[in-house]
Amino acid sequence: MIAVDTNLLVFAHRRDSEWHRPAAAAVAHLAESPAAWGIPWPCLHEFLAVVTHPRIYAPPTDLPKALAQVDAWLESPSLVLLGETADHWRRLRALVAAGRVQGPQVHDARIAALCLAHGVRQLWTADRDFTRFPALATRNPLVEPTAD
Repeated sequence: MIAVDTNLLVFAHRRDSEWHRPAAAAVAHLAESPAAWGIPWPCLHEFLAVVTHPRIYAPPTDLPKALAQVDAWLESPSLVLLGETADHWRRLRALVAAGRVQGPQVHDARIAALCLAHGVRQLWTADRDFTRFPALATRNPLVEPTAD
């Protein structure tokens, strides 16, 4: 399974992003495929926080439009939402310790732990900070072809 990080969701949604076209194509490729793909729950929460934030976007996405975007992704029959499992703390703790993670990087460790718990074979992201977690393969579909 391929999972999608917040930054790709934001770029796919925001038409004013320089990365909108390739990000929208990458997410559409996954959403329209019969193969399972995933979005970690924290990425959906972060998506809403980012696109509706007036200090990040002027104008920000209005809340009804942002909620409708999430609803649209949730309509993909092959989407799997990635949440915490019973062994989440064990996995997260190990990633945080091994990666010497602190501060905002804990959020990335949480995403990595969720992906690993759900058998994600690759996280699509434009964030290089995930290299701190070598057990999770990553790919940036904005600069690499999206064929999987």
